[in-house]
Amino acid sequence: MTATGLLAVAELNLRVAWAAILAGGVTGALLGMFFHRDDWLGGYASWPRRITRLGHIAFFAIALLNVAFAVTARSLAWEARPAIVVASLSLAAANVLMPAVCFLSAWKKGFRHLFFIPVGCVLLPAAIVVSRLLP
Repeated sequence: MTATGLLAVAELNLRVAWAAILAGGVTGALLGMFFHRDDWLGGYASWPRRITRLGHIAFFAIALLNVAFAVTARSLAWEARPAIVVASLSLAAANVLMPAVCFLSAWKKGFRHLFFIPVGCVLLPAAIVVSRLLP
């Protein structure tokens, strides 16, 4: 294993995580400017308002998964093998795709049919990590 390969995998996920945390904070601030309006985006229980909130929270939630992956990869000194690289890239993509699909779905409800893509980008690395952790 090269230290460079391991660090590159872990660093990608840490960079994506911190960028997503920043994006989550910015989107939260922007959305928060309108949350006080009862009728905003169709009211509190409306699809656009619920899915927009989910997109905002997805930045933070998937960022934590990216941090967990980076910490796991580093602490267990995983080599940058194809499966680990795929897991790393997939989680990084999920941190972009999940909020994007949420915000697009708030705009046009038909985009909800794309949720399988970011969900798959979370499930695949989870399966890879679990398979690596099992004896």
